[in-house]
Amino acid sequence: MFEFTELDYQETPLGAISLRRRSEPRLGGKVLYEVKLGEEFLMSSLFVEAEEELAALALQSLNAEELDVVVGGLGLGYTAAKALENETVRSLLAIETMAPVISWHRLGLVPLGDKLALDSRCSLVHGDFFELAASSGGFDADNPGRLFHAVLLDIDHSPSHWLDTGNSAFYTGAGLTTLAASLHPGGVFGLWSNDPPDEAFSSLLDEVFASAEFHLVTFPNPYTGGESSNTIYLAYRAG
Repeated sequence: MFEFTELDYQETPLGAISLRRRSEPRLGGKVLYEVKLGEEFLMSSLFVEAEEELAALALQSLNAEELDVVVGGLGLGYTAAKALENETVRSLLAIETMAPVISWHRLGLVPLGDKLALDSRCSLVHGDFFELAASSGGFDADNPGRLFHAVLLDIDHSPSHWLDTGNSAFYTGAGLTTLAASLHPGGVFGLWSNDPPDEAFSSLLDEVFASAEFHLVTFPNPYTGGESSNTIYLAYRAG
């Protein structure tokens, strides 16, 4: 049993969400930030390699001189922060359905909070990514129909393991086709998944987009003494 400090605990439509900070004696006292939804662990600052690679891999494939990016799921901010390291990013909308998560960043309760909240290119948007993705107006309420160069998604555990069953409609031909229409020609949709590569989902991406690929991102797991892995999917609109 490890001692931890609970930094916040709030009820949300998806259940109680909590942010806690603790030191990990097995890692020399390294300070970790962890998020739980009910009794389920959502994320940890210990394992962020794949979240960062989601942004790095997607954006390095684009040739535009100025990039407009959407990140679905703010979390602890690692995907958004990595995207903002790319100097060609002109604007970034980080869309988060749970208001407490946005507050953590604005109040500086999480390590990357100031980095995101104080970057003039970055807007922290309280909204439902999946509702916006399915809407005719798209992701920017102030500019309906606006197109983006990259849409990066890290909300559900995988295309078939959802935080909310209502999200499932997004991972269909119709849902992905609507999403593709929000991209500039040549734009990229990137998706993080905790599961191994899913052949059926890869095939679906190939049907909807001009091309698609996946990357297996491996990283050390100090708890097991071995390696763990996540999957990054990238799909490109014709252009």
